[in-house]
Amino acid sequence: MDLFKAQVSPYTSVRQATYARNGMVATSQPLASQAGIDILKMGGNAIDAAIATAACLTVVEPTTNGIGGDAFALVWTKGNLYGLNGSGPSPKNISIEAVKERGYEKVPKYGWVPVTVPGAPSAWAELSNRFGKLPLSTVLEPAIRYAEEGFPLSPVLAKFWNRSYQIFKENLKEEMYNHWFETFAPHGRAPKTGEIWQSKDHAKTLRSIAESNAESFYRGELAEKIARYSKEHDGFLTTDDLAEYKAEWVEPIHVNYKGYDVWEIPPNGQGLITLQALNILKEYNFSERDHVDTIHKQIEAMKLAFADGFNYITEDKWMTRSVEELLSETYVKERRKLITDNAMMPEAGDPRASGTVYLATADGEGNMVSFIQSNYMGFGSGLVVPGTGIALQNRGYDFSMDSNHSNRLAGGKKSFNTIIPGFMSKNGVPLGPFGVMGGFMQPQGHLQVVMNTVDFQLNPQAALDAPRWQWIKEKQVDVEHNFAHHLAQGLADKGHNIRIALEPNSFGRGQIIWRDPSTGVLVGGTESRTDGIVAAW
Repeated sequence: MDLFKAQVSPYTSVRQATYARNGMVATSQPLASQAGIDILKMGGNAIDAAIATAACLTVVEPTTNGIGGDAFALVWTKGNLYGLNGSGPSPKNISIEAVKERGYEKVPKYGWVPVTVPGAPSAWAELSNRFGKLPLSTVLEPAIRYAEEGFPLSPVLAKFWNRSYQIFKENLKEEMYNHWFETFAPHGRAPKTGEIWQSKDHAKTLRSIAESNAESFYRGELAEKIARYSKEHDGFLTTDDLAEYKAEWVEPIHVNYKGYDVWEIPPNGQGLITLQALNILKEYNFSERDHVDTIHKQIEAMKLAFADGFNYITEDKWMTRSVEELLSETYVKERRKLITDNAMMPEAGDPRASGTVYLATADGEGNMVSFIQSNYMGFGSGLVVPGTGIALQNRGYDFSMDSNHSNRLAGGKKSFNTIIPGFMSKNGVPLGPFGVMGGFMQPQGHLQVVMNTVDFQLNPQAALDAPRWQWIKEKQVDVEHNFAHHLAQGLADKGHNIRIALEPNSFGRGQIIWRDPSTGVLVGGTESRTDGIVAAW
């Protein structure tokens, strides 16, 4: 792959790819990108920059992530790729029966029931302890400063903030949600574009995490505040749940797609879905990106992979089919046979029988980080711990209440998790981090970005700018408003139910950084569908 082949994007965009040598940070928020670059200039490495950027994003993009959320990372350093799973388990004393006793037939979207142990602070500490060069207190300073002094909202951020506010205003009437409104709608409404928002409580919490290396969050004053708030409102989360948690180092999983190794975090993340779809598609020769048959096969492969993912993915020790089985050549051949010229209704196979922020960083030494962080579904559970600014996630919403399902709700268990960082290499040489945030769009975005890069030789910005499709359910496929009409019509002729979606942000928001192995030059792209930039040095 020639990283510099597509000098000009063939797709409409206000940006072209960014090139640099000493360092690069790509995020959905300019202030966060700049915070990461500042850390690099202070002598930090790509890992320090990733932590700084992630912490900053909890302040400058709280609509999609927060201190009370989860995080995953893929880290290339010292000649190896490392995986970190910063997702937390459900409370030990929760169960299907206990939730049903409260009148729920499915896990609710808001409140304490879907709250799992937040993993992000532990992920920051683990990354810093193992690979960072600067103290965590230094790395978190930009985020602390923005929380304390405030920052002006960017346009896309303001739109989503207001959307969440309207939803919460309509649905969250109980007293326990008041702290969210006090924190994120202090004037009785969502802040507008250009208005300053600040949270001194958020700043105090970040400072406590920085000074204690995240100990206060799990075994100190912050843990006590979280547990107290949970107890006051009959939540399941306790101090024991928090005290027993630590982000987990894991072995990344991969498939070889046409000579390139594509890496993902293993389950409970949904990256396996991307890998399985790529495995199905690798035997096809795609000469054109904008061709009905190309897109049809992509959609069909993704449907098959999702069917298996929804059926099997959960915390690895609870999976009834292993990663190895789902990615085996024997099984993938059987799945590939199911793709015909017509749209199918996807069903899970049996291999034994045959709403997130994403950031990418790189430094001049060759270190690179693919990092993703989420509160899930916007602001998460609607709960903010009093006096802390901590917005708690609702990741437990994805648990199944079916006692026979692999991803069934159980105490101390990690749920199927939508957030996935990606990474690509070739012949053991790292190319770099990539990711596309956005719920169940993420593996679909990963697939499209990888194929845009490998099959169609697009540079990072062009790979992100290309019009996207999104499989929704059954035969329904959404396409962006700039998706070519003849392609949409051709897909409809094959039996897909095509819907033109007017909201661009529903198709994910991605970042990419590739590193030229011969020169060390970095080339990056950032999502044209949101407020982000590539900050370079």
